[in-house]
Amino acid sequence: MIVGTLKMRLMVRESRSLKEKRRVISSLKDRIRNSFNVSVAELESQDSHQHAVLGVALVTNEKRFAQEVLGQVVNLVRSHPVAQLLDYEVET
Repeated sequence: MIVGTLKMRLMVRESRSLKEKRRVISSLKDRIRNSFNVSVAELESQDSHQHAVLGVALVTNEKRFAQEVLGQVVNLVRSHPVAQLLDYEVET
C-alpha cells in the first residue's frame, strides 16, 4: 500500500476577508476532489485572509501512480486564476 501526500501553500491575493478566502478555497478543494478522487483538507492558516495550506492524500498500490496524480493536482492549482501556489511538498 502506497500513501501519497501533498502539502501546498497558497496565497489568495484578492481576498479581503475570511469569507472571500473560504469561498475560493472551498471551490478549489471541491474541484480537486471531483477531478482526482483524493482527500483534501485545509491544514493551516485558517485565520489568515490571504494564506492557506491545503493537504491532499491518496492511497494506491503504485508509487508512480501516486506521484502522477499528485503532480496533476499541482498543475491544476498552478492554473487557478485566483489562488497562487507558493510552495508544495510531495511524499510517497
